[in-house]
Amino acid sequence: MLKTMLVIVSFCLAASCYAQNTHPARYKDICFSNITIDKNLSYAANIPVDVKPKYYSFDIYQPAGDSITTKRPLIIWMHGGGFKFSSKSATGIEMLCKSFAQKGYVCASINYRLSKKNTLTNVKNMLGACSNALQDVNTAISFFIKNHERFGIDTNRIVLGGNSAGGILALQYVYSNTDLALLQDSNDVVIHPLNYTKHHVAAIINFWGALVKISWLTNARVPIISAHGSKDRIIPIGKTNSSFYGSLAIKEEADKLGISNRLKIFEGYSHELQKHFNPFFSSAASKQRWLEAGRFATDFLYEELYQ
Repeated sequence: MLKTMLVIVSFCLAASCYAQNTHPARYKDICFSNITIDKNLSYAANIPVDVKPKYYSFDIYQPAGDSITTKRPLIIWMHGGGFKFSSKSATGIEMLCKSFAQKGYVCASINYRLSKKNTLTNVKNMLGACSNALQDVNTAISFFIKNHERFGIDTNRIVLGGNSAGGILALQYVYSNTDLALLQDSNDVVIHPLNYTKHHVAAIINFWGALVKISWLTNARVPIISAHGSKDRIIPIGKTNSSFYGSLAIKEEADKLGISNRLKIFEGYSHELQKHFNPFFSSAASKQRWLEAGRFATDFLYEELYQ
């Protein structure tokens, strides 16, 4: 009798795995072997004469031959680089965006204005650059909402995602006050007005980013999916000395507030999920960790947006 039961259980498990492999879940599993990529499009109608047009450009990744729906969730991805350097085609981003498109998402990797000032060690300069970039992000969201039919976008399911500075942008866009402010000490408050009306965002993908003020989590209830290296010294996983709050601090506070969230900690790894952070080189192993973080993110998004 026991032997018969084991055979039945084994058969059911095998059938279940076969069904999962032959019927992948859209937006969770890879459903498309081919994708289309359109590069160097612009999301700004009127570009200031003193700003390089490349700062308002984007690449868009879409599943090829998608005849099932014309309303797909959009992931807007923002690159890292400390608001000082890098771009939409940085190492790892193209690979990540392709993987999102293979699961059925529309994914737009965008550029935004970078600062000419020292943002890496000067908090005031960083906040000013962040404020400018947030305005660009808002412009990009407005563009995709306006052009939702052109790209087959479900405007109720727009996800903001980014790595490093891009993760900072995603978090600040949704959760910051109307003034992007950082209290450095009792006599020094830096304020950068955010002069726009925020659009609705369905979820945030935060890859090794941070929130300026942890108290801002009371401003919204947007789900947050995070990934972070436990030994990240560029943006530490907890609270930093410069009053920034990393992914673990965000998770702990979000749990208290009942905000849906999840965090994957990559034990022993540094910034960008590298063993030893190097902004100019990414190993094959670290790229695989990016893809693992991406799968973790889409599993969470599938539960939040489609379950």
